[in-house]
Amino acid sequence: MPAPTLHIEPFFHAGTGTWTYVVHRGTDAAVIDPVLDYDPKSGRVGTESLQAVQDYIAGTGLTVHRILETHAHADHLTSARVLRAATGAVVGIGAGIGKVQAHFADVFDIPPGDPMLADAFDATFRDGDIIDAGTLRFEAMATPGHTSDSLSYAIEGHVFIGDTLFAPDVGAARCDFPGGDADTLYASIQRLYALADETVLWLCHDYPPAGRERRCSVTVSESKRDNVMLSGDTTREEFVQRRHARDAQLPAPVLLYPSLQVNIRGGRLPPSRPNGRRYLCTPVQGDIPASLD
Repeated sequence: MPAPTLHIEPFFHAGTGTWTYVVHRGTDAAVIDPVLDYDPKSGRVGTESLQAVQDYIAGTGLTVHRILETHAHADHLTSARVLRAATGAVVGIGAGIGKVQAHFADVFDIPPGDPMLADAFDATFRDGDIIDAGTLRFEAMATPGHTSDSLSYAIEGHVFIGDTLFAPDVGAARCDFPGGDADTLYASIQRLYALADETVLWLCHDYPPAGRERRCSVTVSESKRDNVMLSGDTTREEFVQRRHARDAQLPAPVLLYPSLQVNIRGGRLPPSRPNGRRYLCTPVQGDIPASLD
């Protein structure tokens, strides 16, 4: 009897333009980049979007073995912790997360050795690691450049690439975050472009221009042919120049600080204060007049 077919089910989070994936064969499954609802105006968190993922898992009779993060996202909060509690699945991310945690622990004044950071993830992966999820076998591909912890997950002609590339008419990841580097991202994309042309690259985001339906994937051949930021014949120097020019025009993501306070903790909220409330803080930037002290 032939093995069950690999199935990939995408879920789109419209508020942040994020794709979540349930990858499964038979009853074995992994979930990639799950999203927690968060309204920055009210501070409300919720799991309505995650519920659609959970309903699919339950309705299909799946056992989730792994929750995989492509990186510590700066534009949405992860619901990995909620999904872990519901399924018992372990949460994994790239080994570069340590650098990201160290940087933002300083930004948010998190004490060194804080257990919520040390124990944030059940597993960390390095390039070439094989990740088993029941009958599923992913290979970890380090694809840094957007962030130092960016990791892609390859399985049977499919690669879940995080923010490394977007749809061809949108381009590629920004590189102006801590640990980001345009030269490094170029090398990571070349690694993807060296894969077979028919390889399917599954995107973490889509921001479709007016008139285009949102899309969750692109083949290597299409991206090499059409990507506006880095096509197959774009030189390293051209890409670095384009990326730096584009990044200089980009505002900070709306959910930058809320996201990272949660995501470097593997999906946990910051601990409650003595008044019983939890807070997501925003560091004040710029030259602060003495009169504001």
